[in-house]
Amino acid sequence: MPSQKPRVRRVPVAMPESGTSEHPWFRSIRFSGFSLLMLAIIVLFVVVLAPSLRTLIQQQEQIAQQQREVASQKADVSQKKKDVARWDDPAYIEAQARDRLLYVYPGEESYLVMGTESTKADSTPTTDSGTPVSSTVQTPKVDWVQAMLSSVLTSGLTEQTTQDLVAPDVSGTGDTTGTGDTK
Repeated sequence: MPSQKPRVRRVPVAMPESGTSEHPWFRSIRFSGFSLLMLAIIVLFVVVLAPSLRTLIQQQEQIAQQQREVASQKADVSQKKKDVARWDDPAYIEAQARDRLLYVYPGEESYLVMGTESTKADSTPTTDSGTPVSSTVQTPKVDWVQAMLSSVLTSGLTEQTTQDLVAPDVSGTGDTTGTGDTK
C-alpha cells in the first residue's frame, strides 16, 4: 500500500499594500488575555500604592524636618550649658557685674558716656511711643509721689463712685480735668 500523504493545496494570497491602510495603527495591535491581565494588575498596583507612596514621602519629609529641629535644639542646649558653666567662673561674674550693672571697686571712678551713637543729623531720636526725646534735662511740673499718694487716699476714703472720681494729672501739663487740654 502506498503511503497516503495529505494533499496540500497551495493557494496564492495577495498581501495588502502598506501605503493604502484604511485603519489607524492602533487597530493592528492585538491583546491576549495574559497581556490584559498584566495591564489590569499594573493599574491596580498604581491605584493601590500611589496614596501609600505619597504618605511615605510626606512622612520622610516630616522625619527629616524633626531631625533638623532636634539637631538645632541640641546645639542650643549645648550653648546654654556652656553659658551656665561660664557663670561658675568668678572672673566672668565680675566682668558681667562691671559691664551690666556698672559696678566698680571702692576707690575707682566710673564714667558713663551717653550720646556716642552715630545718628543722622536730620532725624531726632524718639521714644518707644514715638514722642521726640528732649536734649535738655527737664523738671516735672508735678510731684508724682504726692499725686500717687493723693490718688490712693482719695479713692480709699471717698464715698464717690468710680465714674465721679477724676484721675490726677501726672502729665505735667497742669490740667486737672483729665482731658489733656491746657487753659
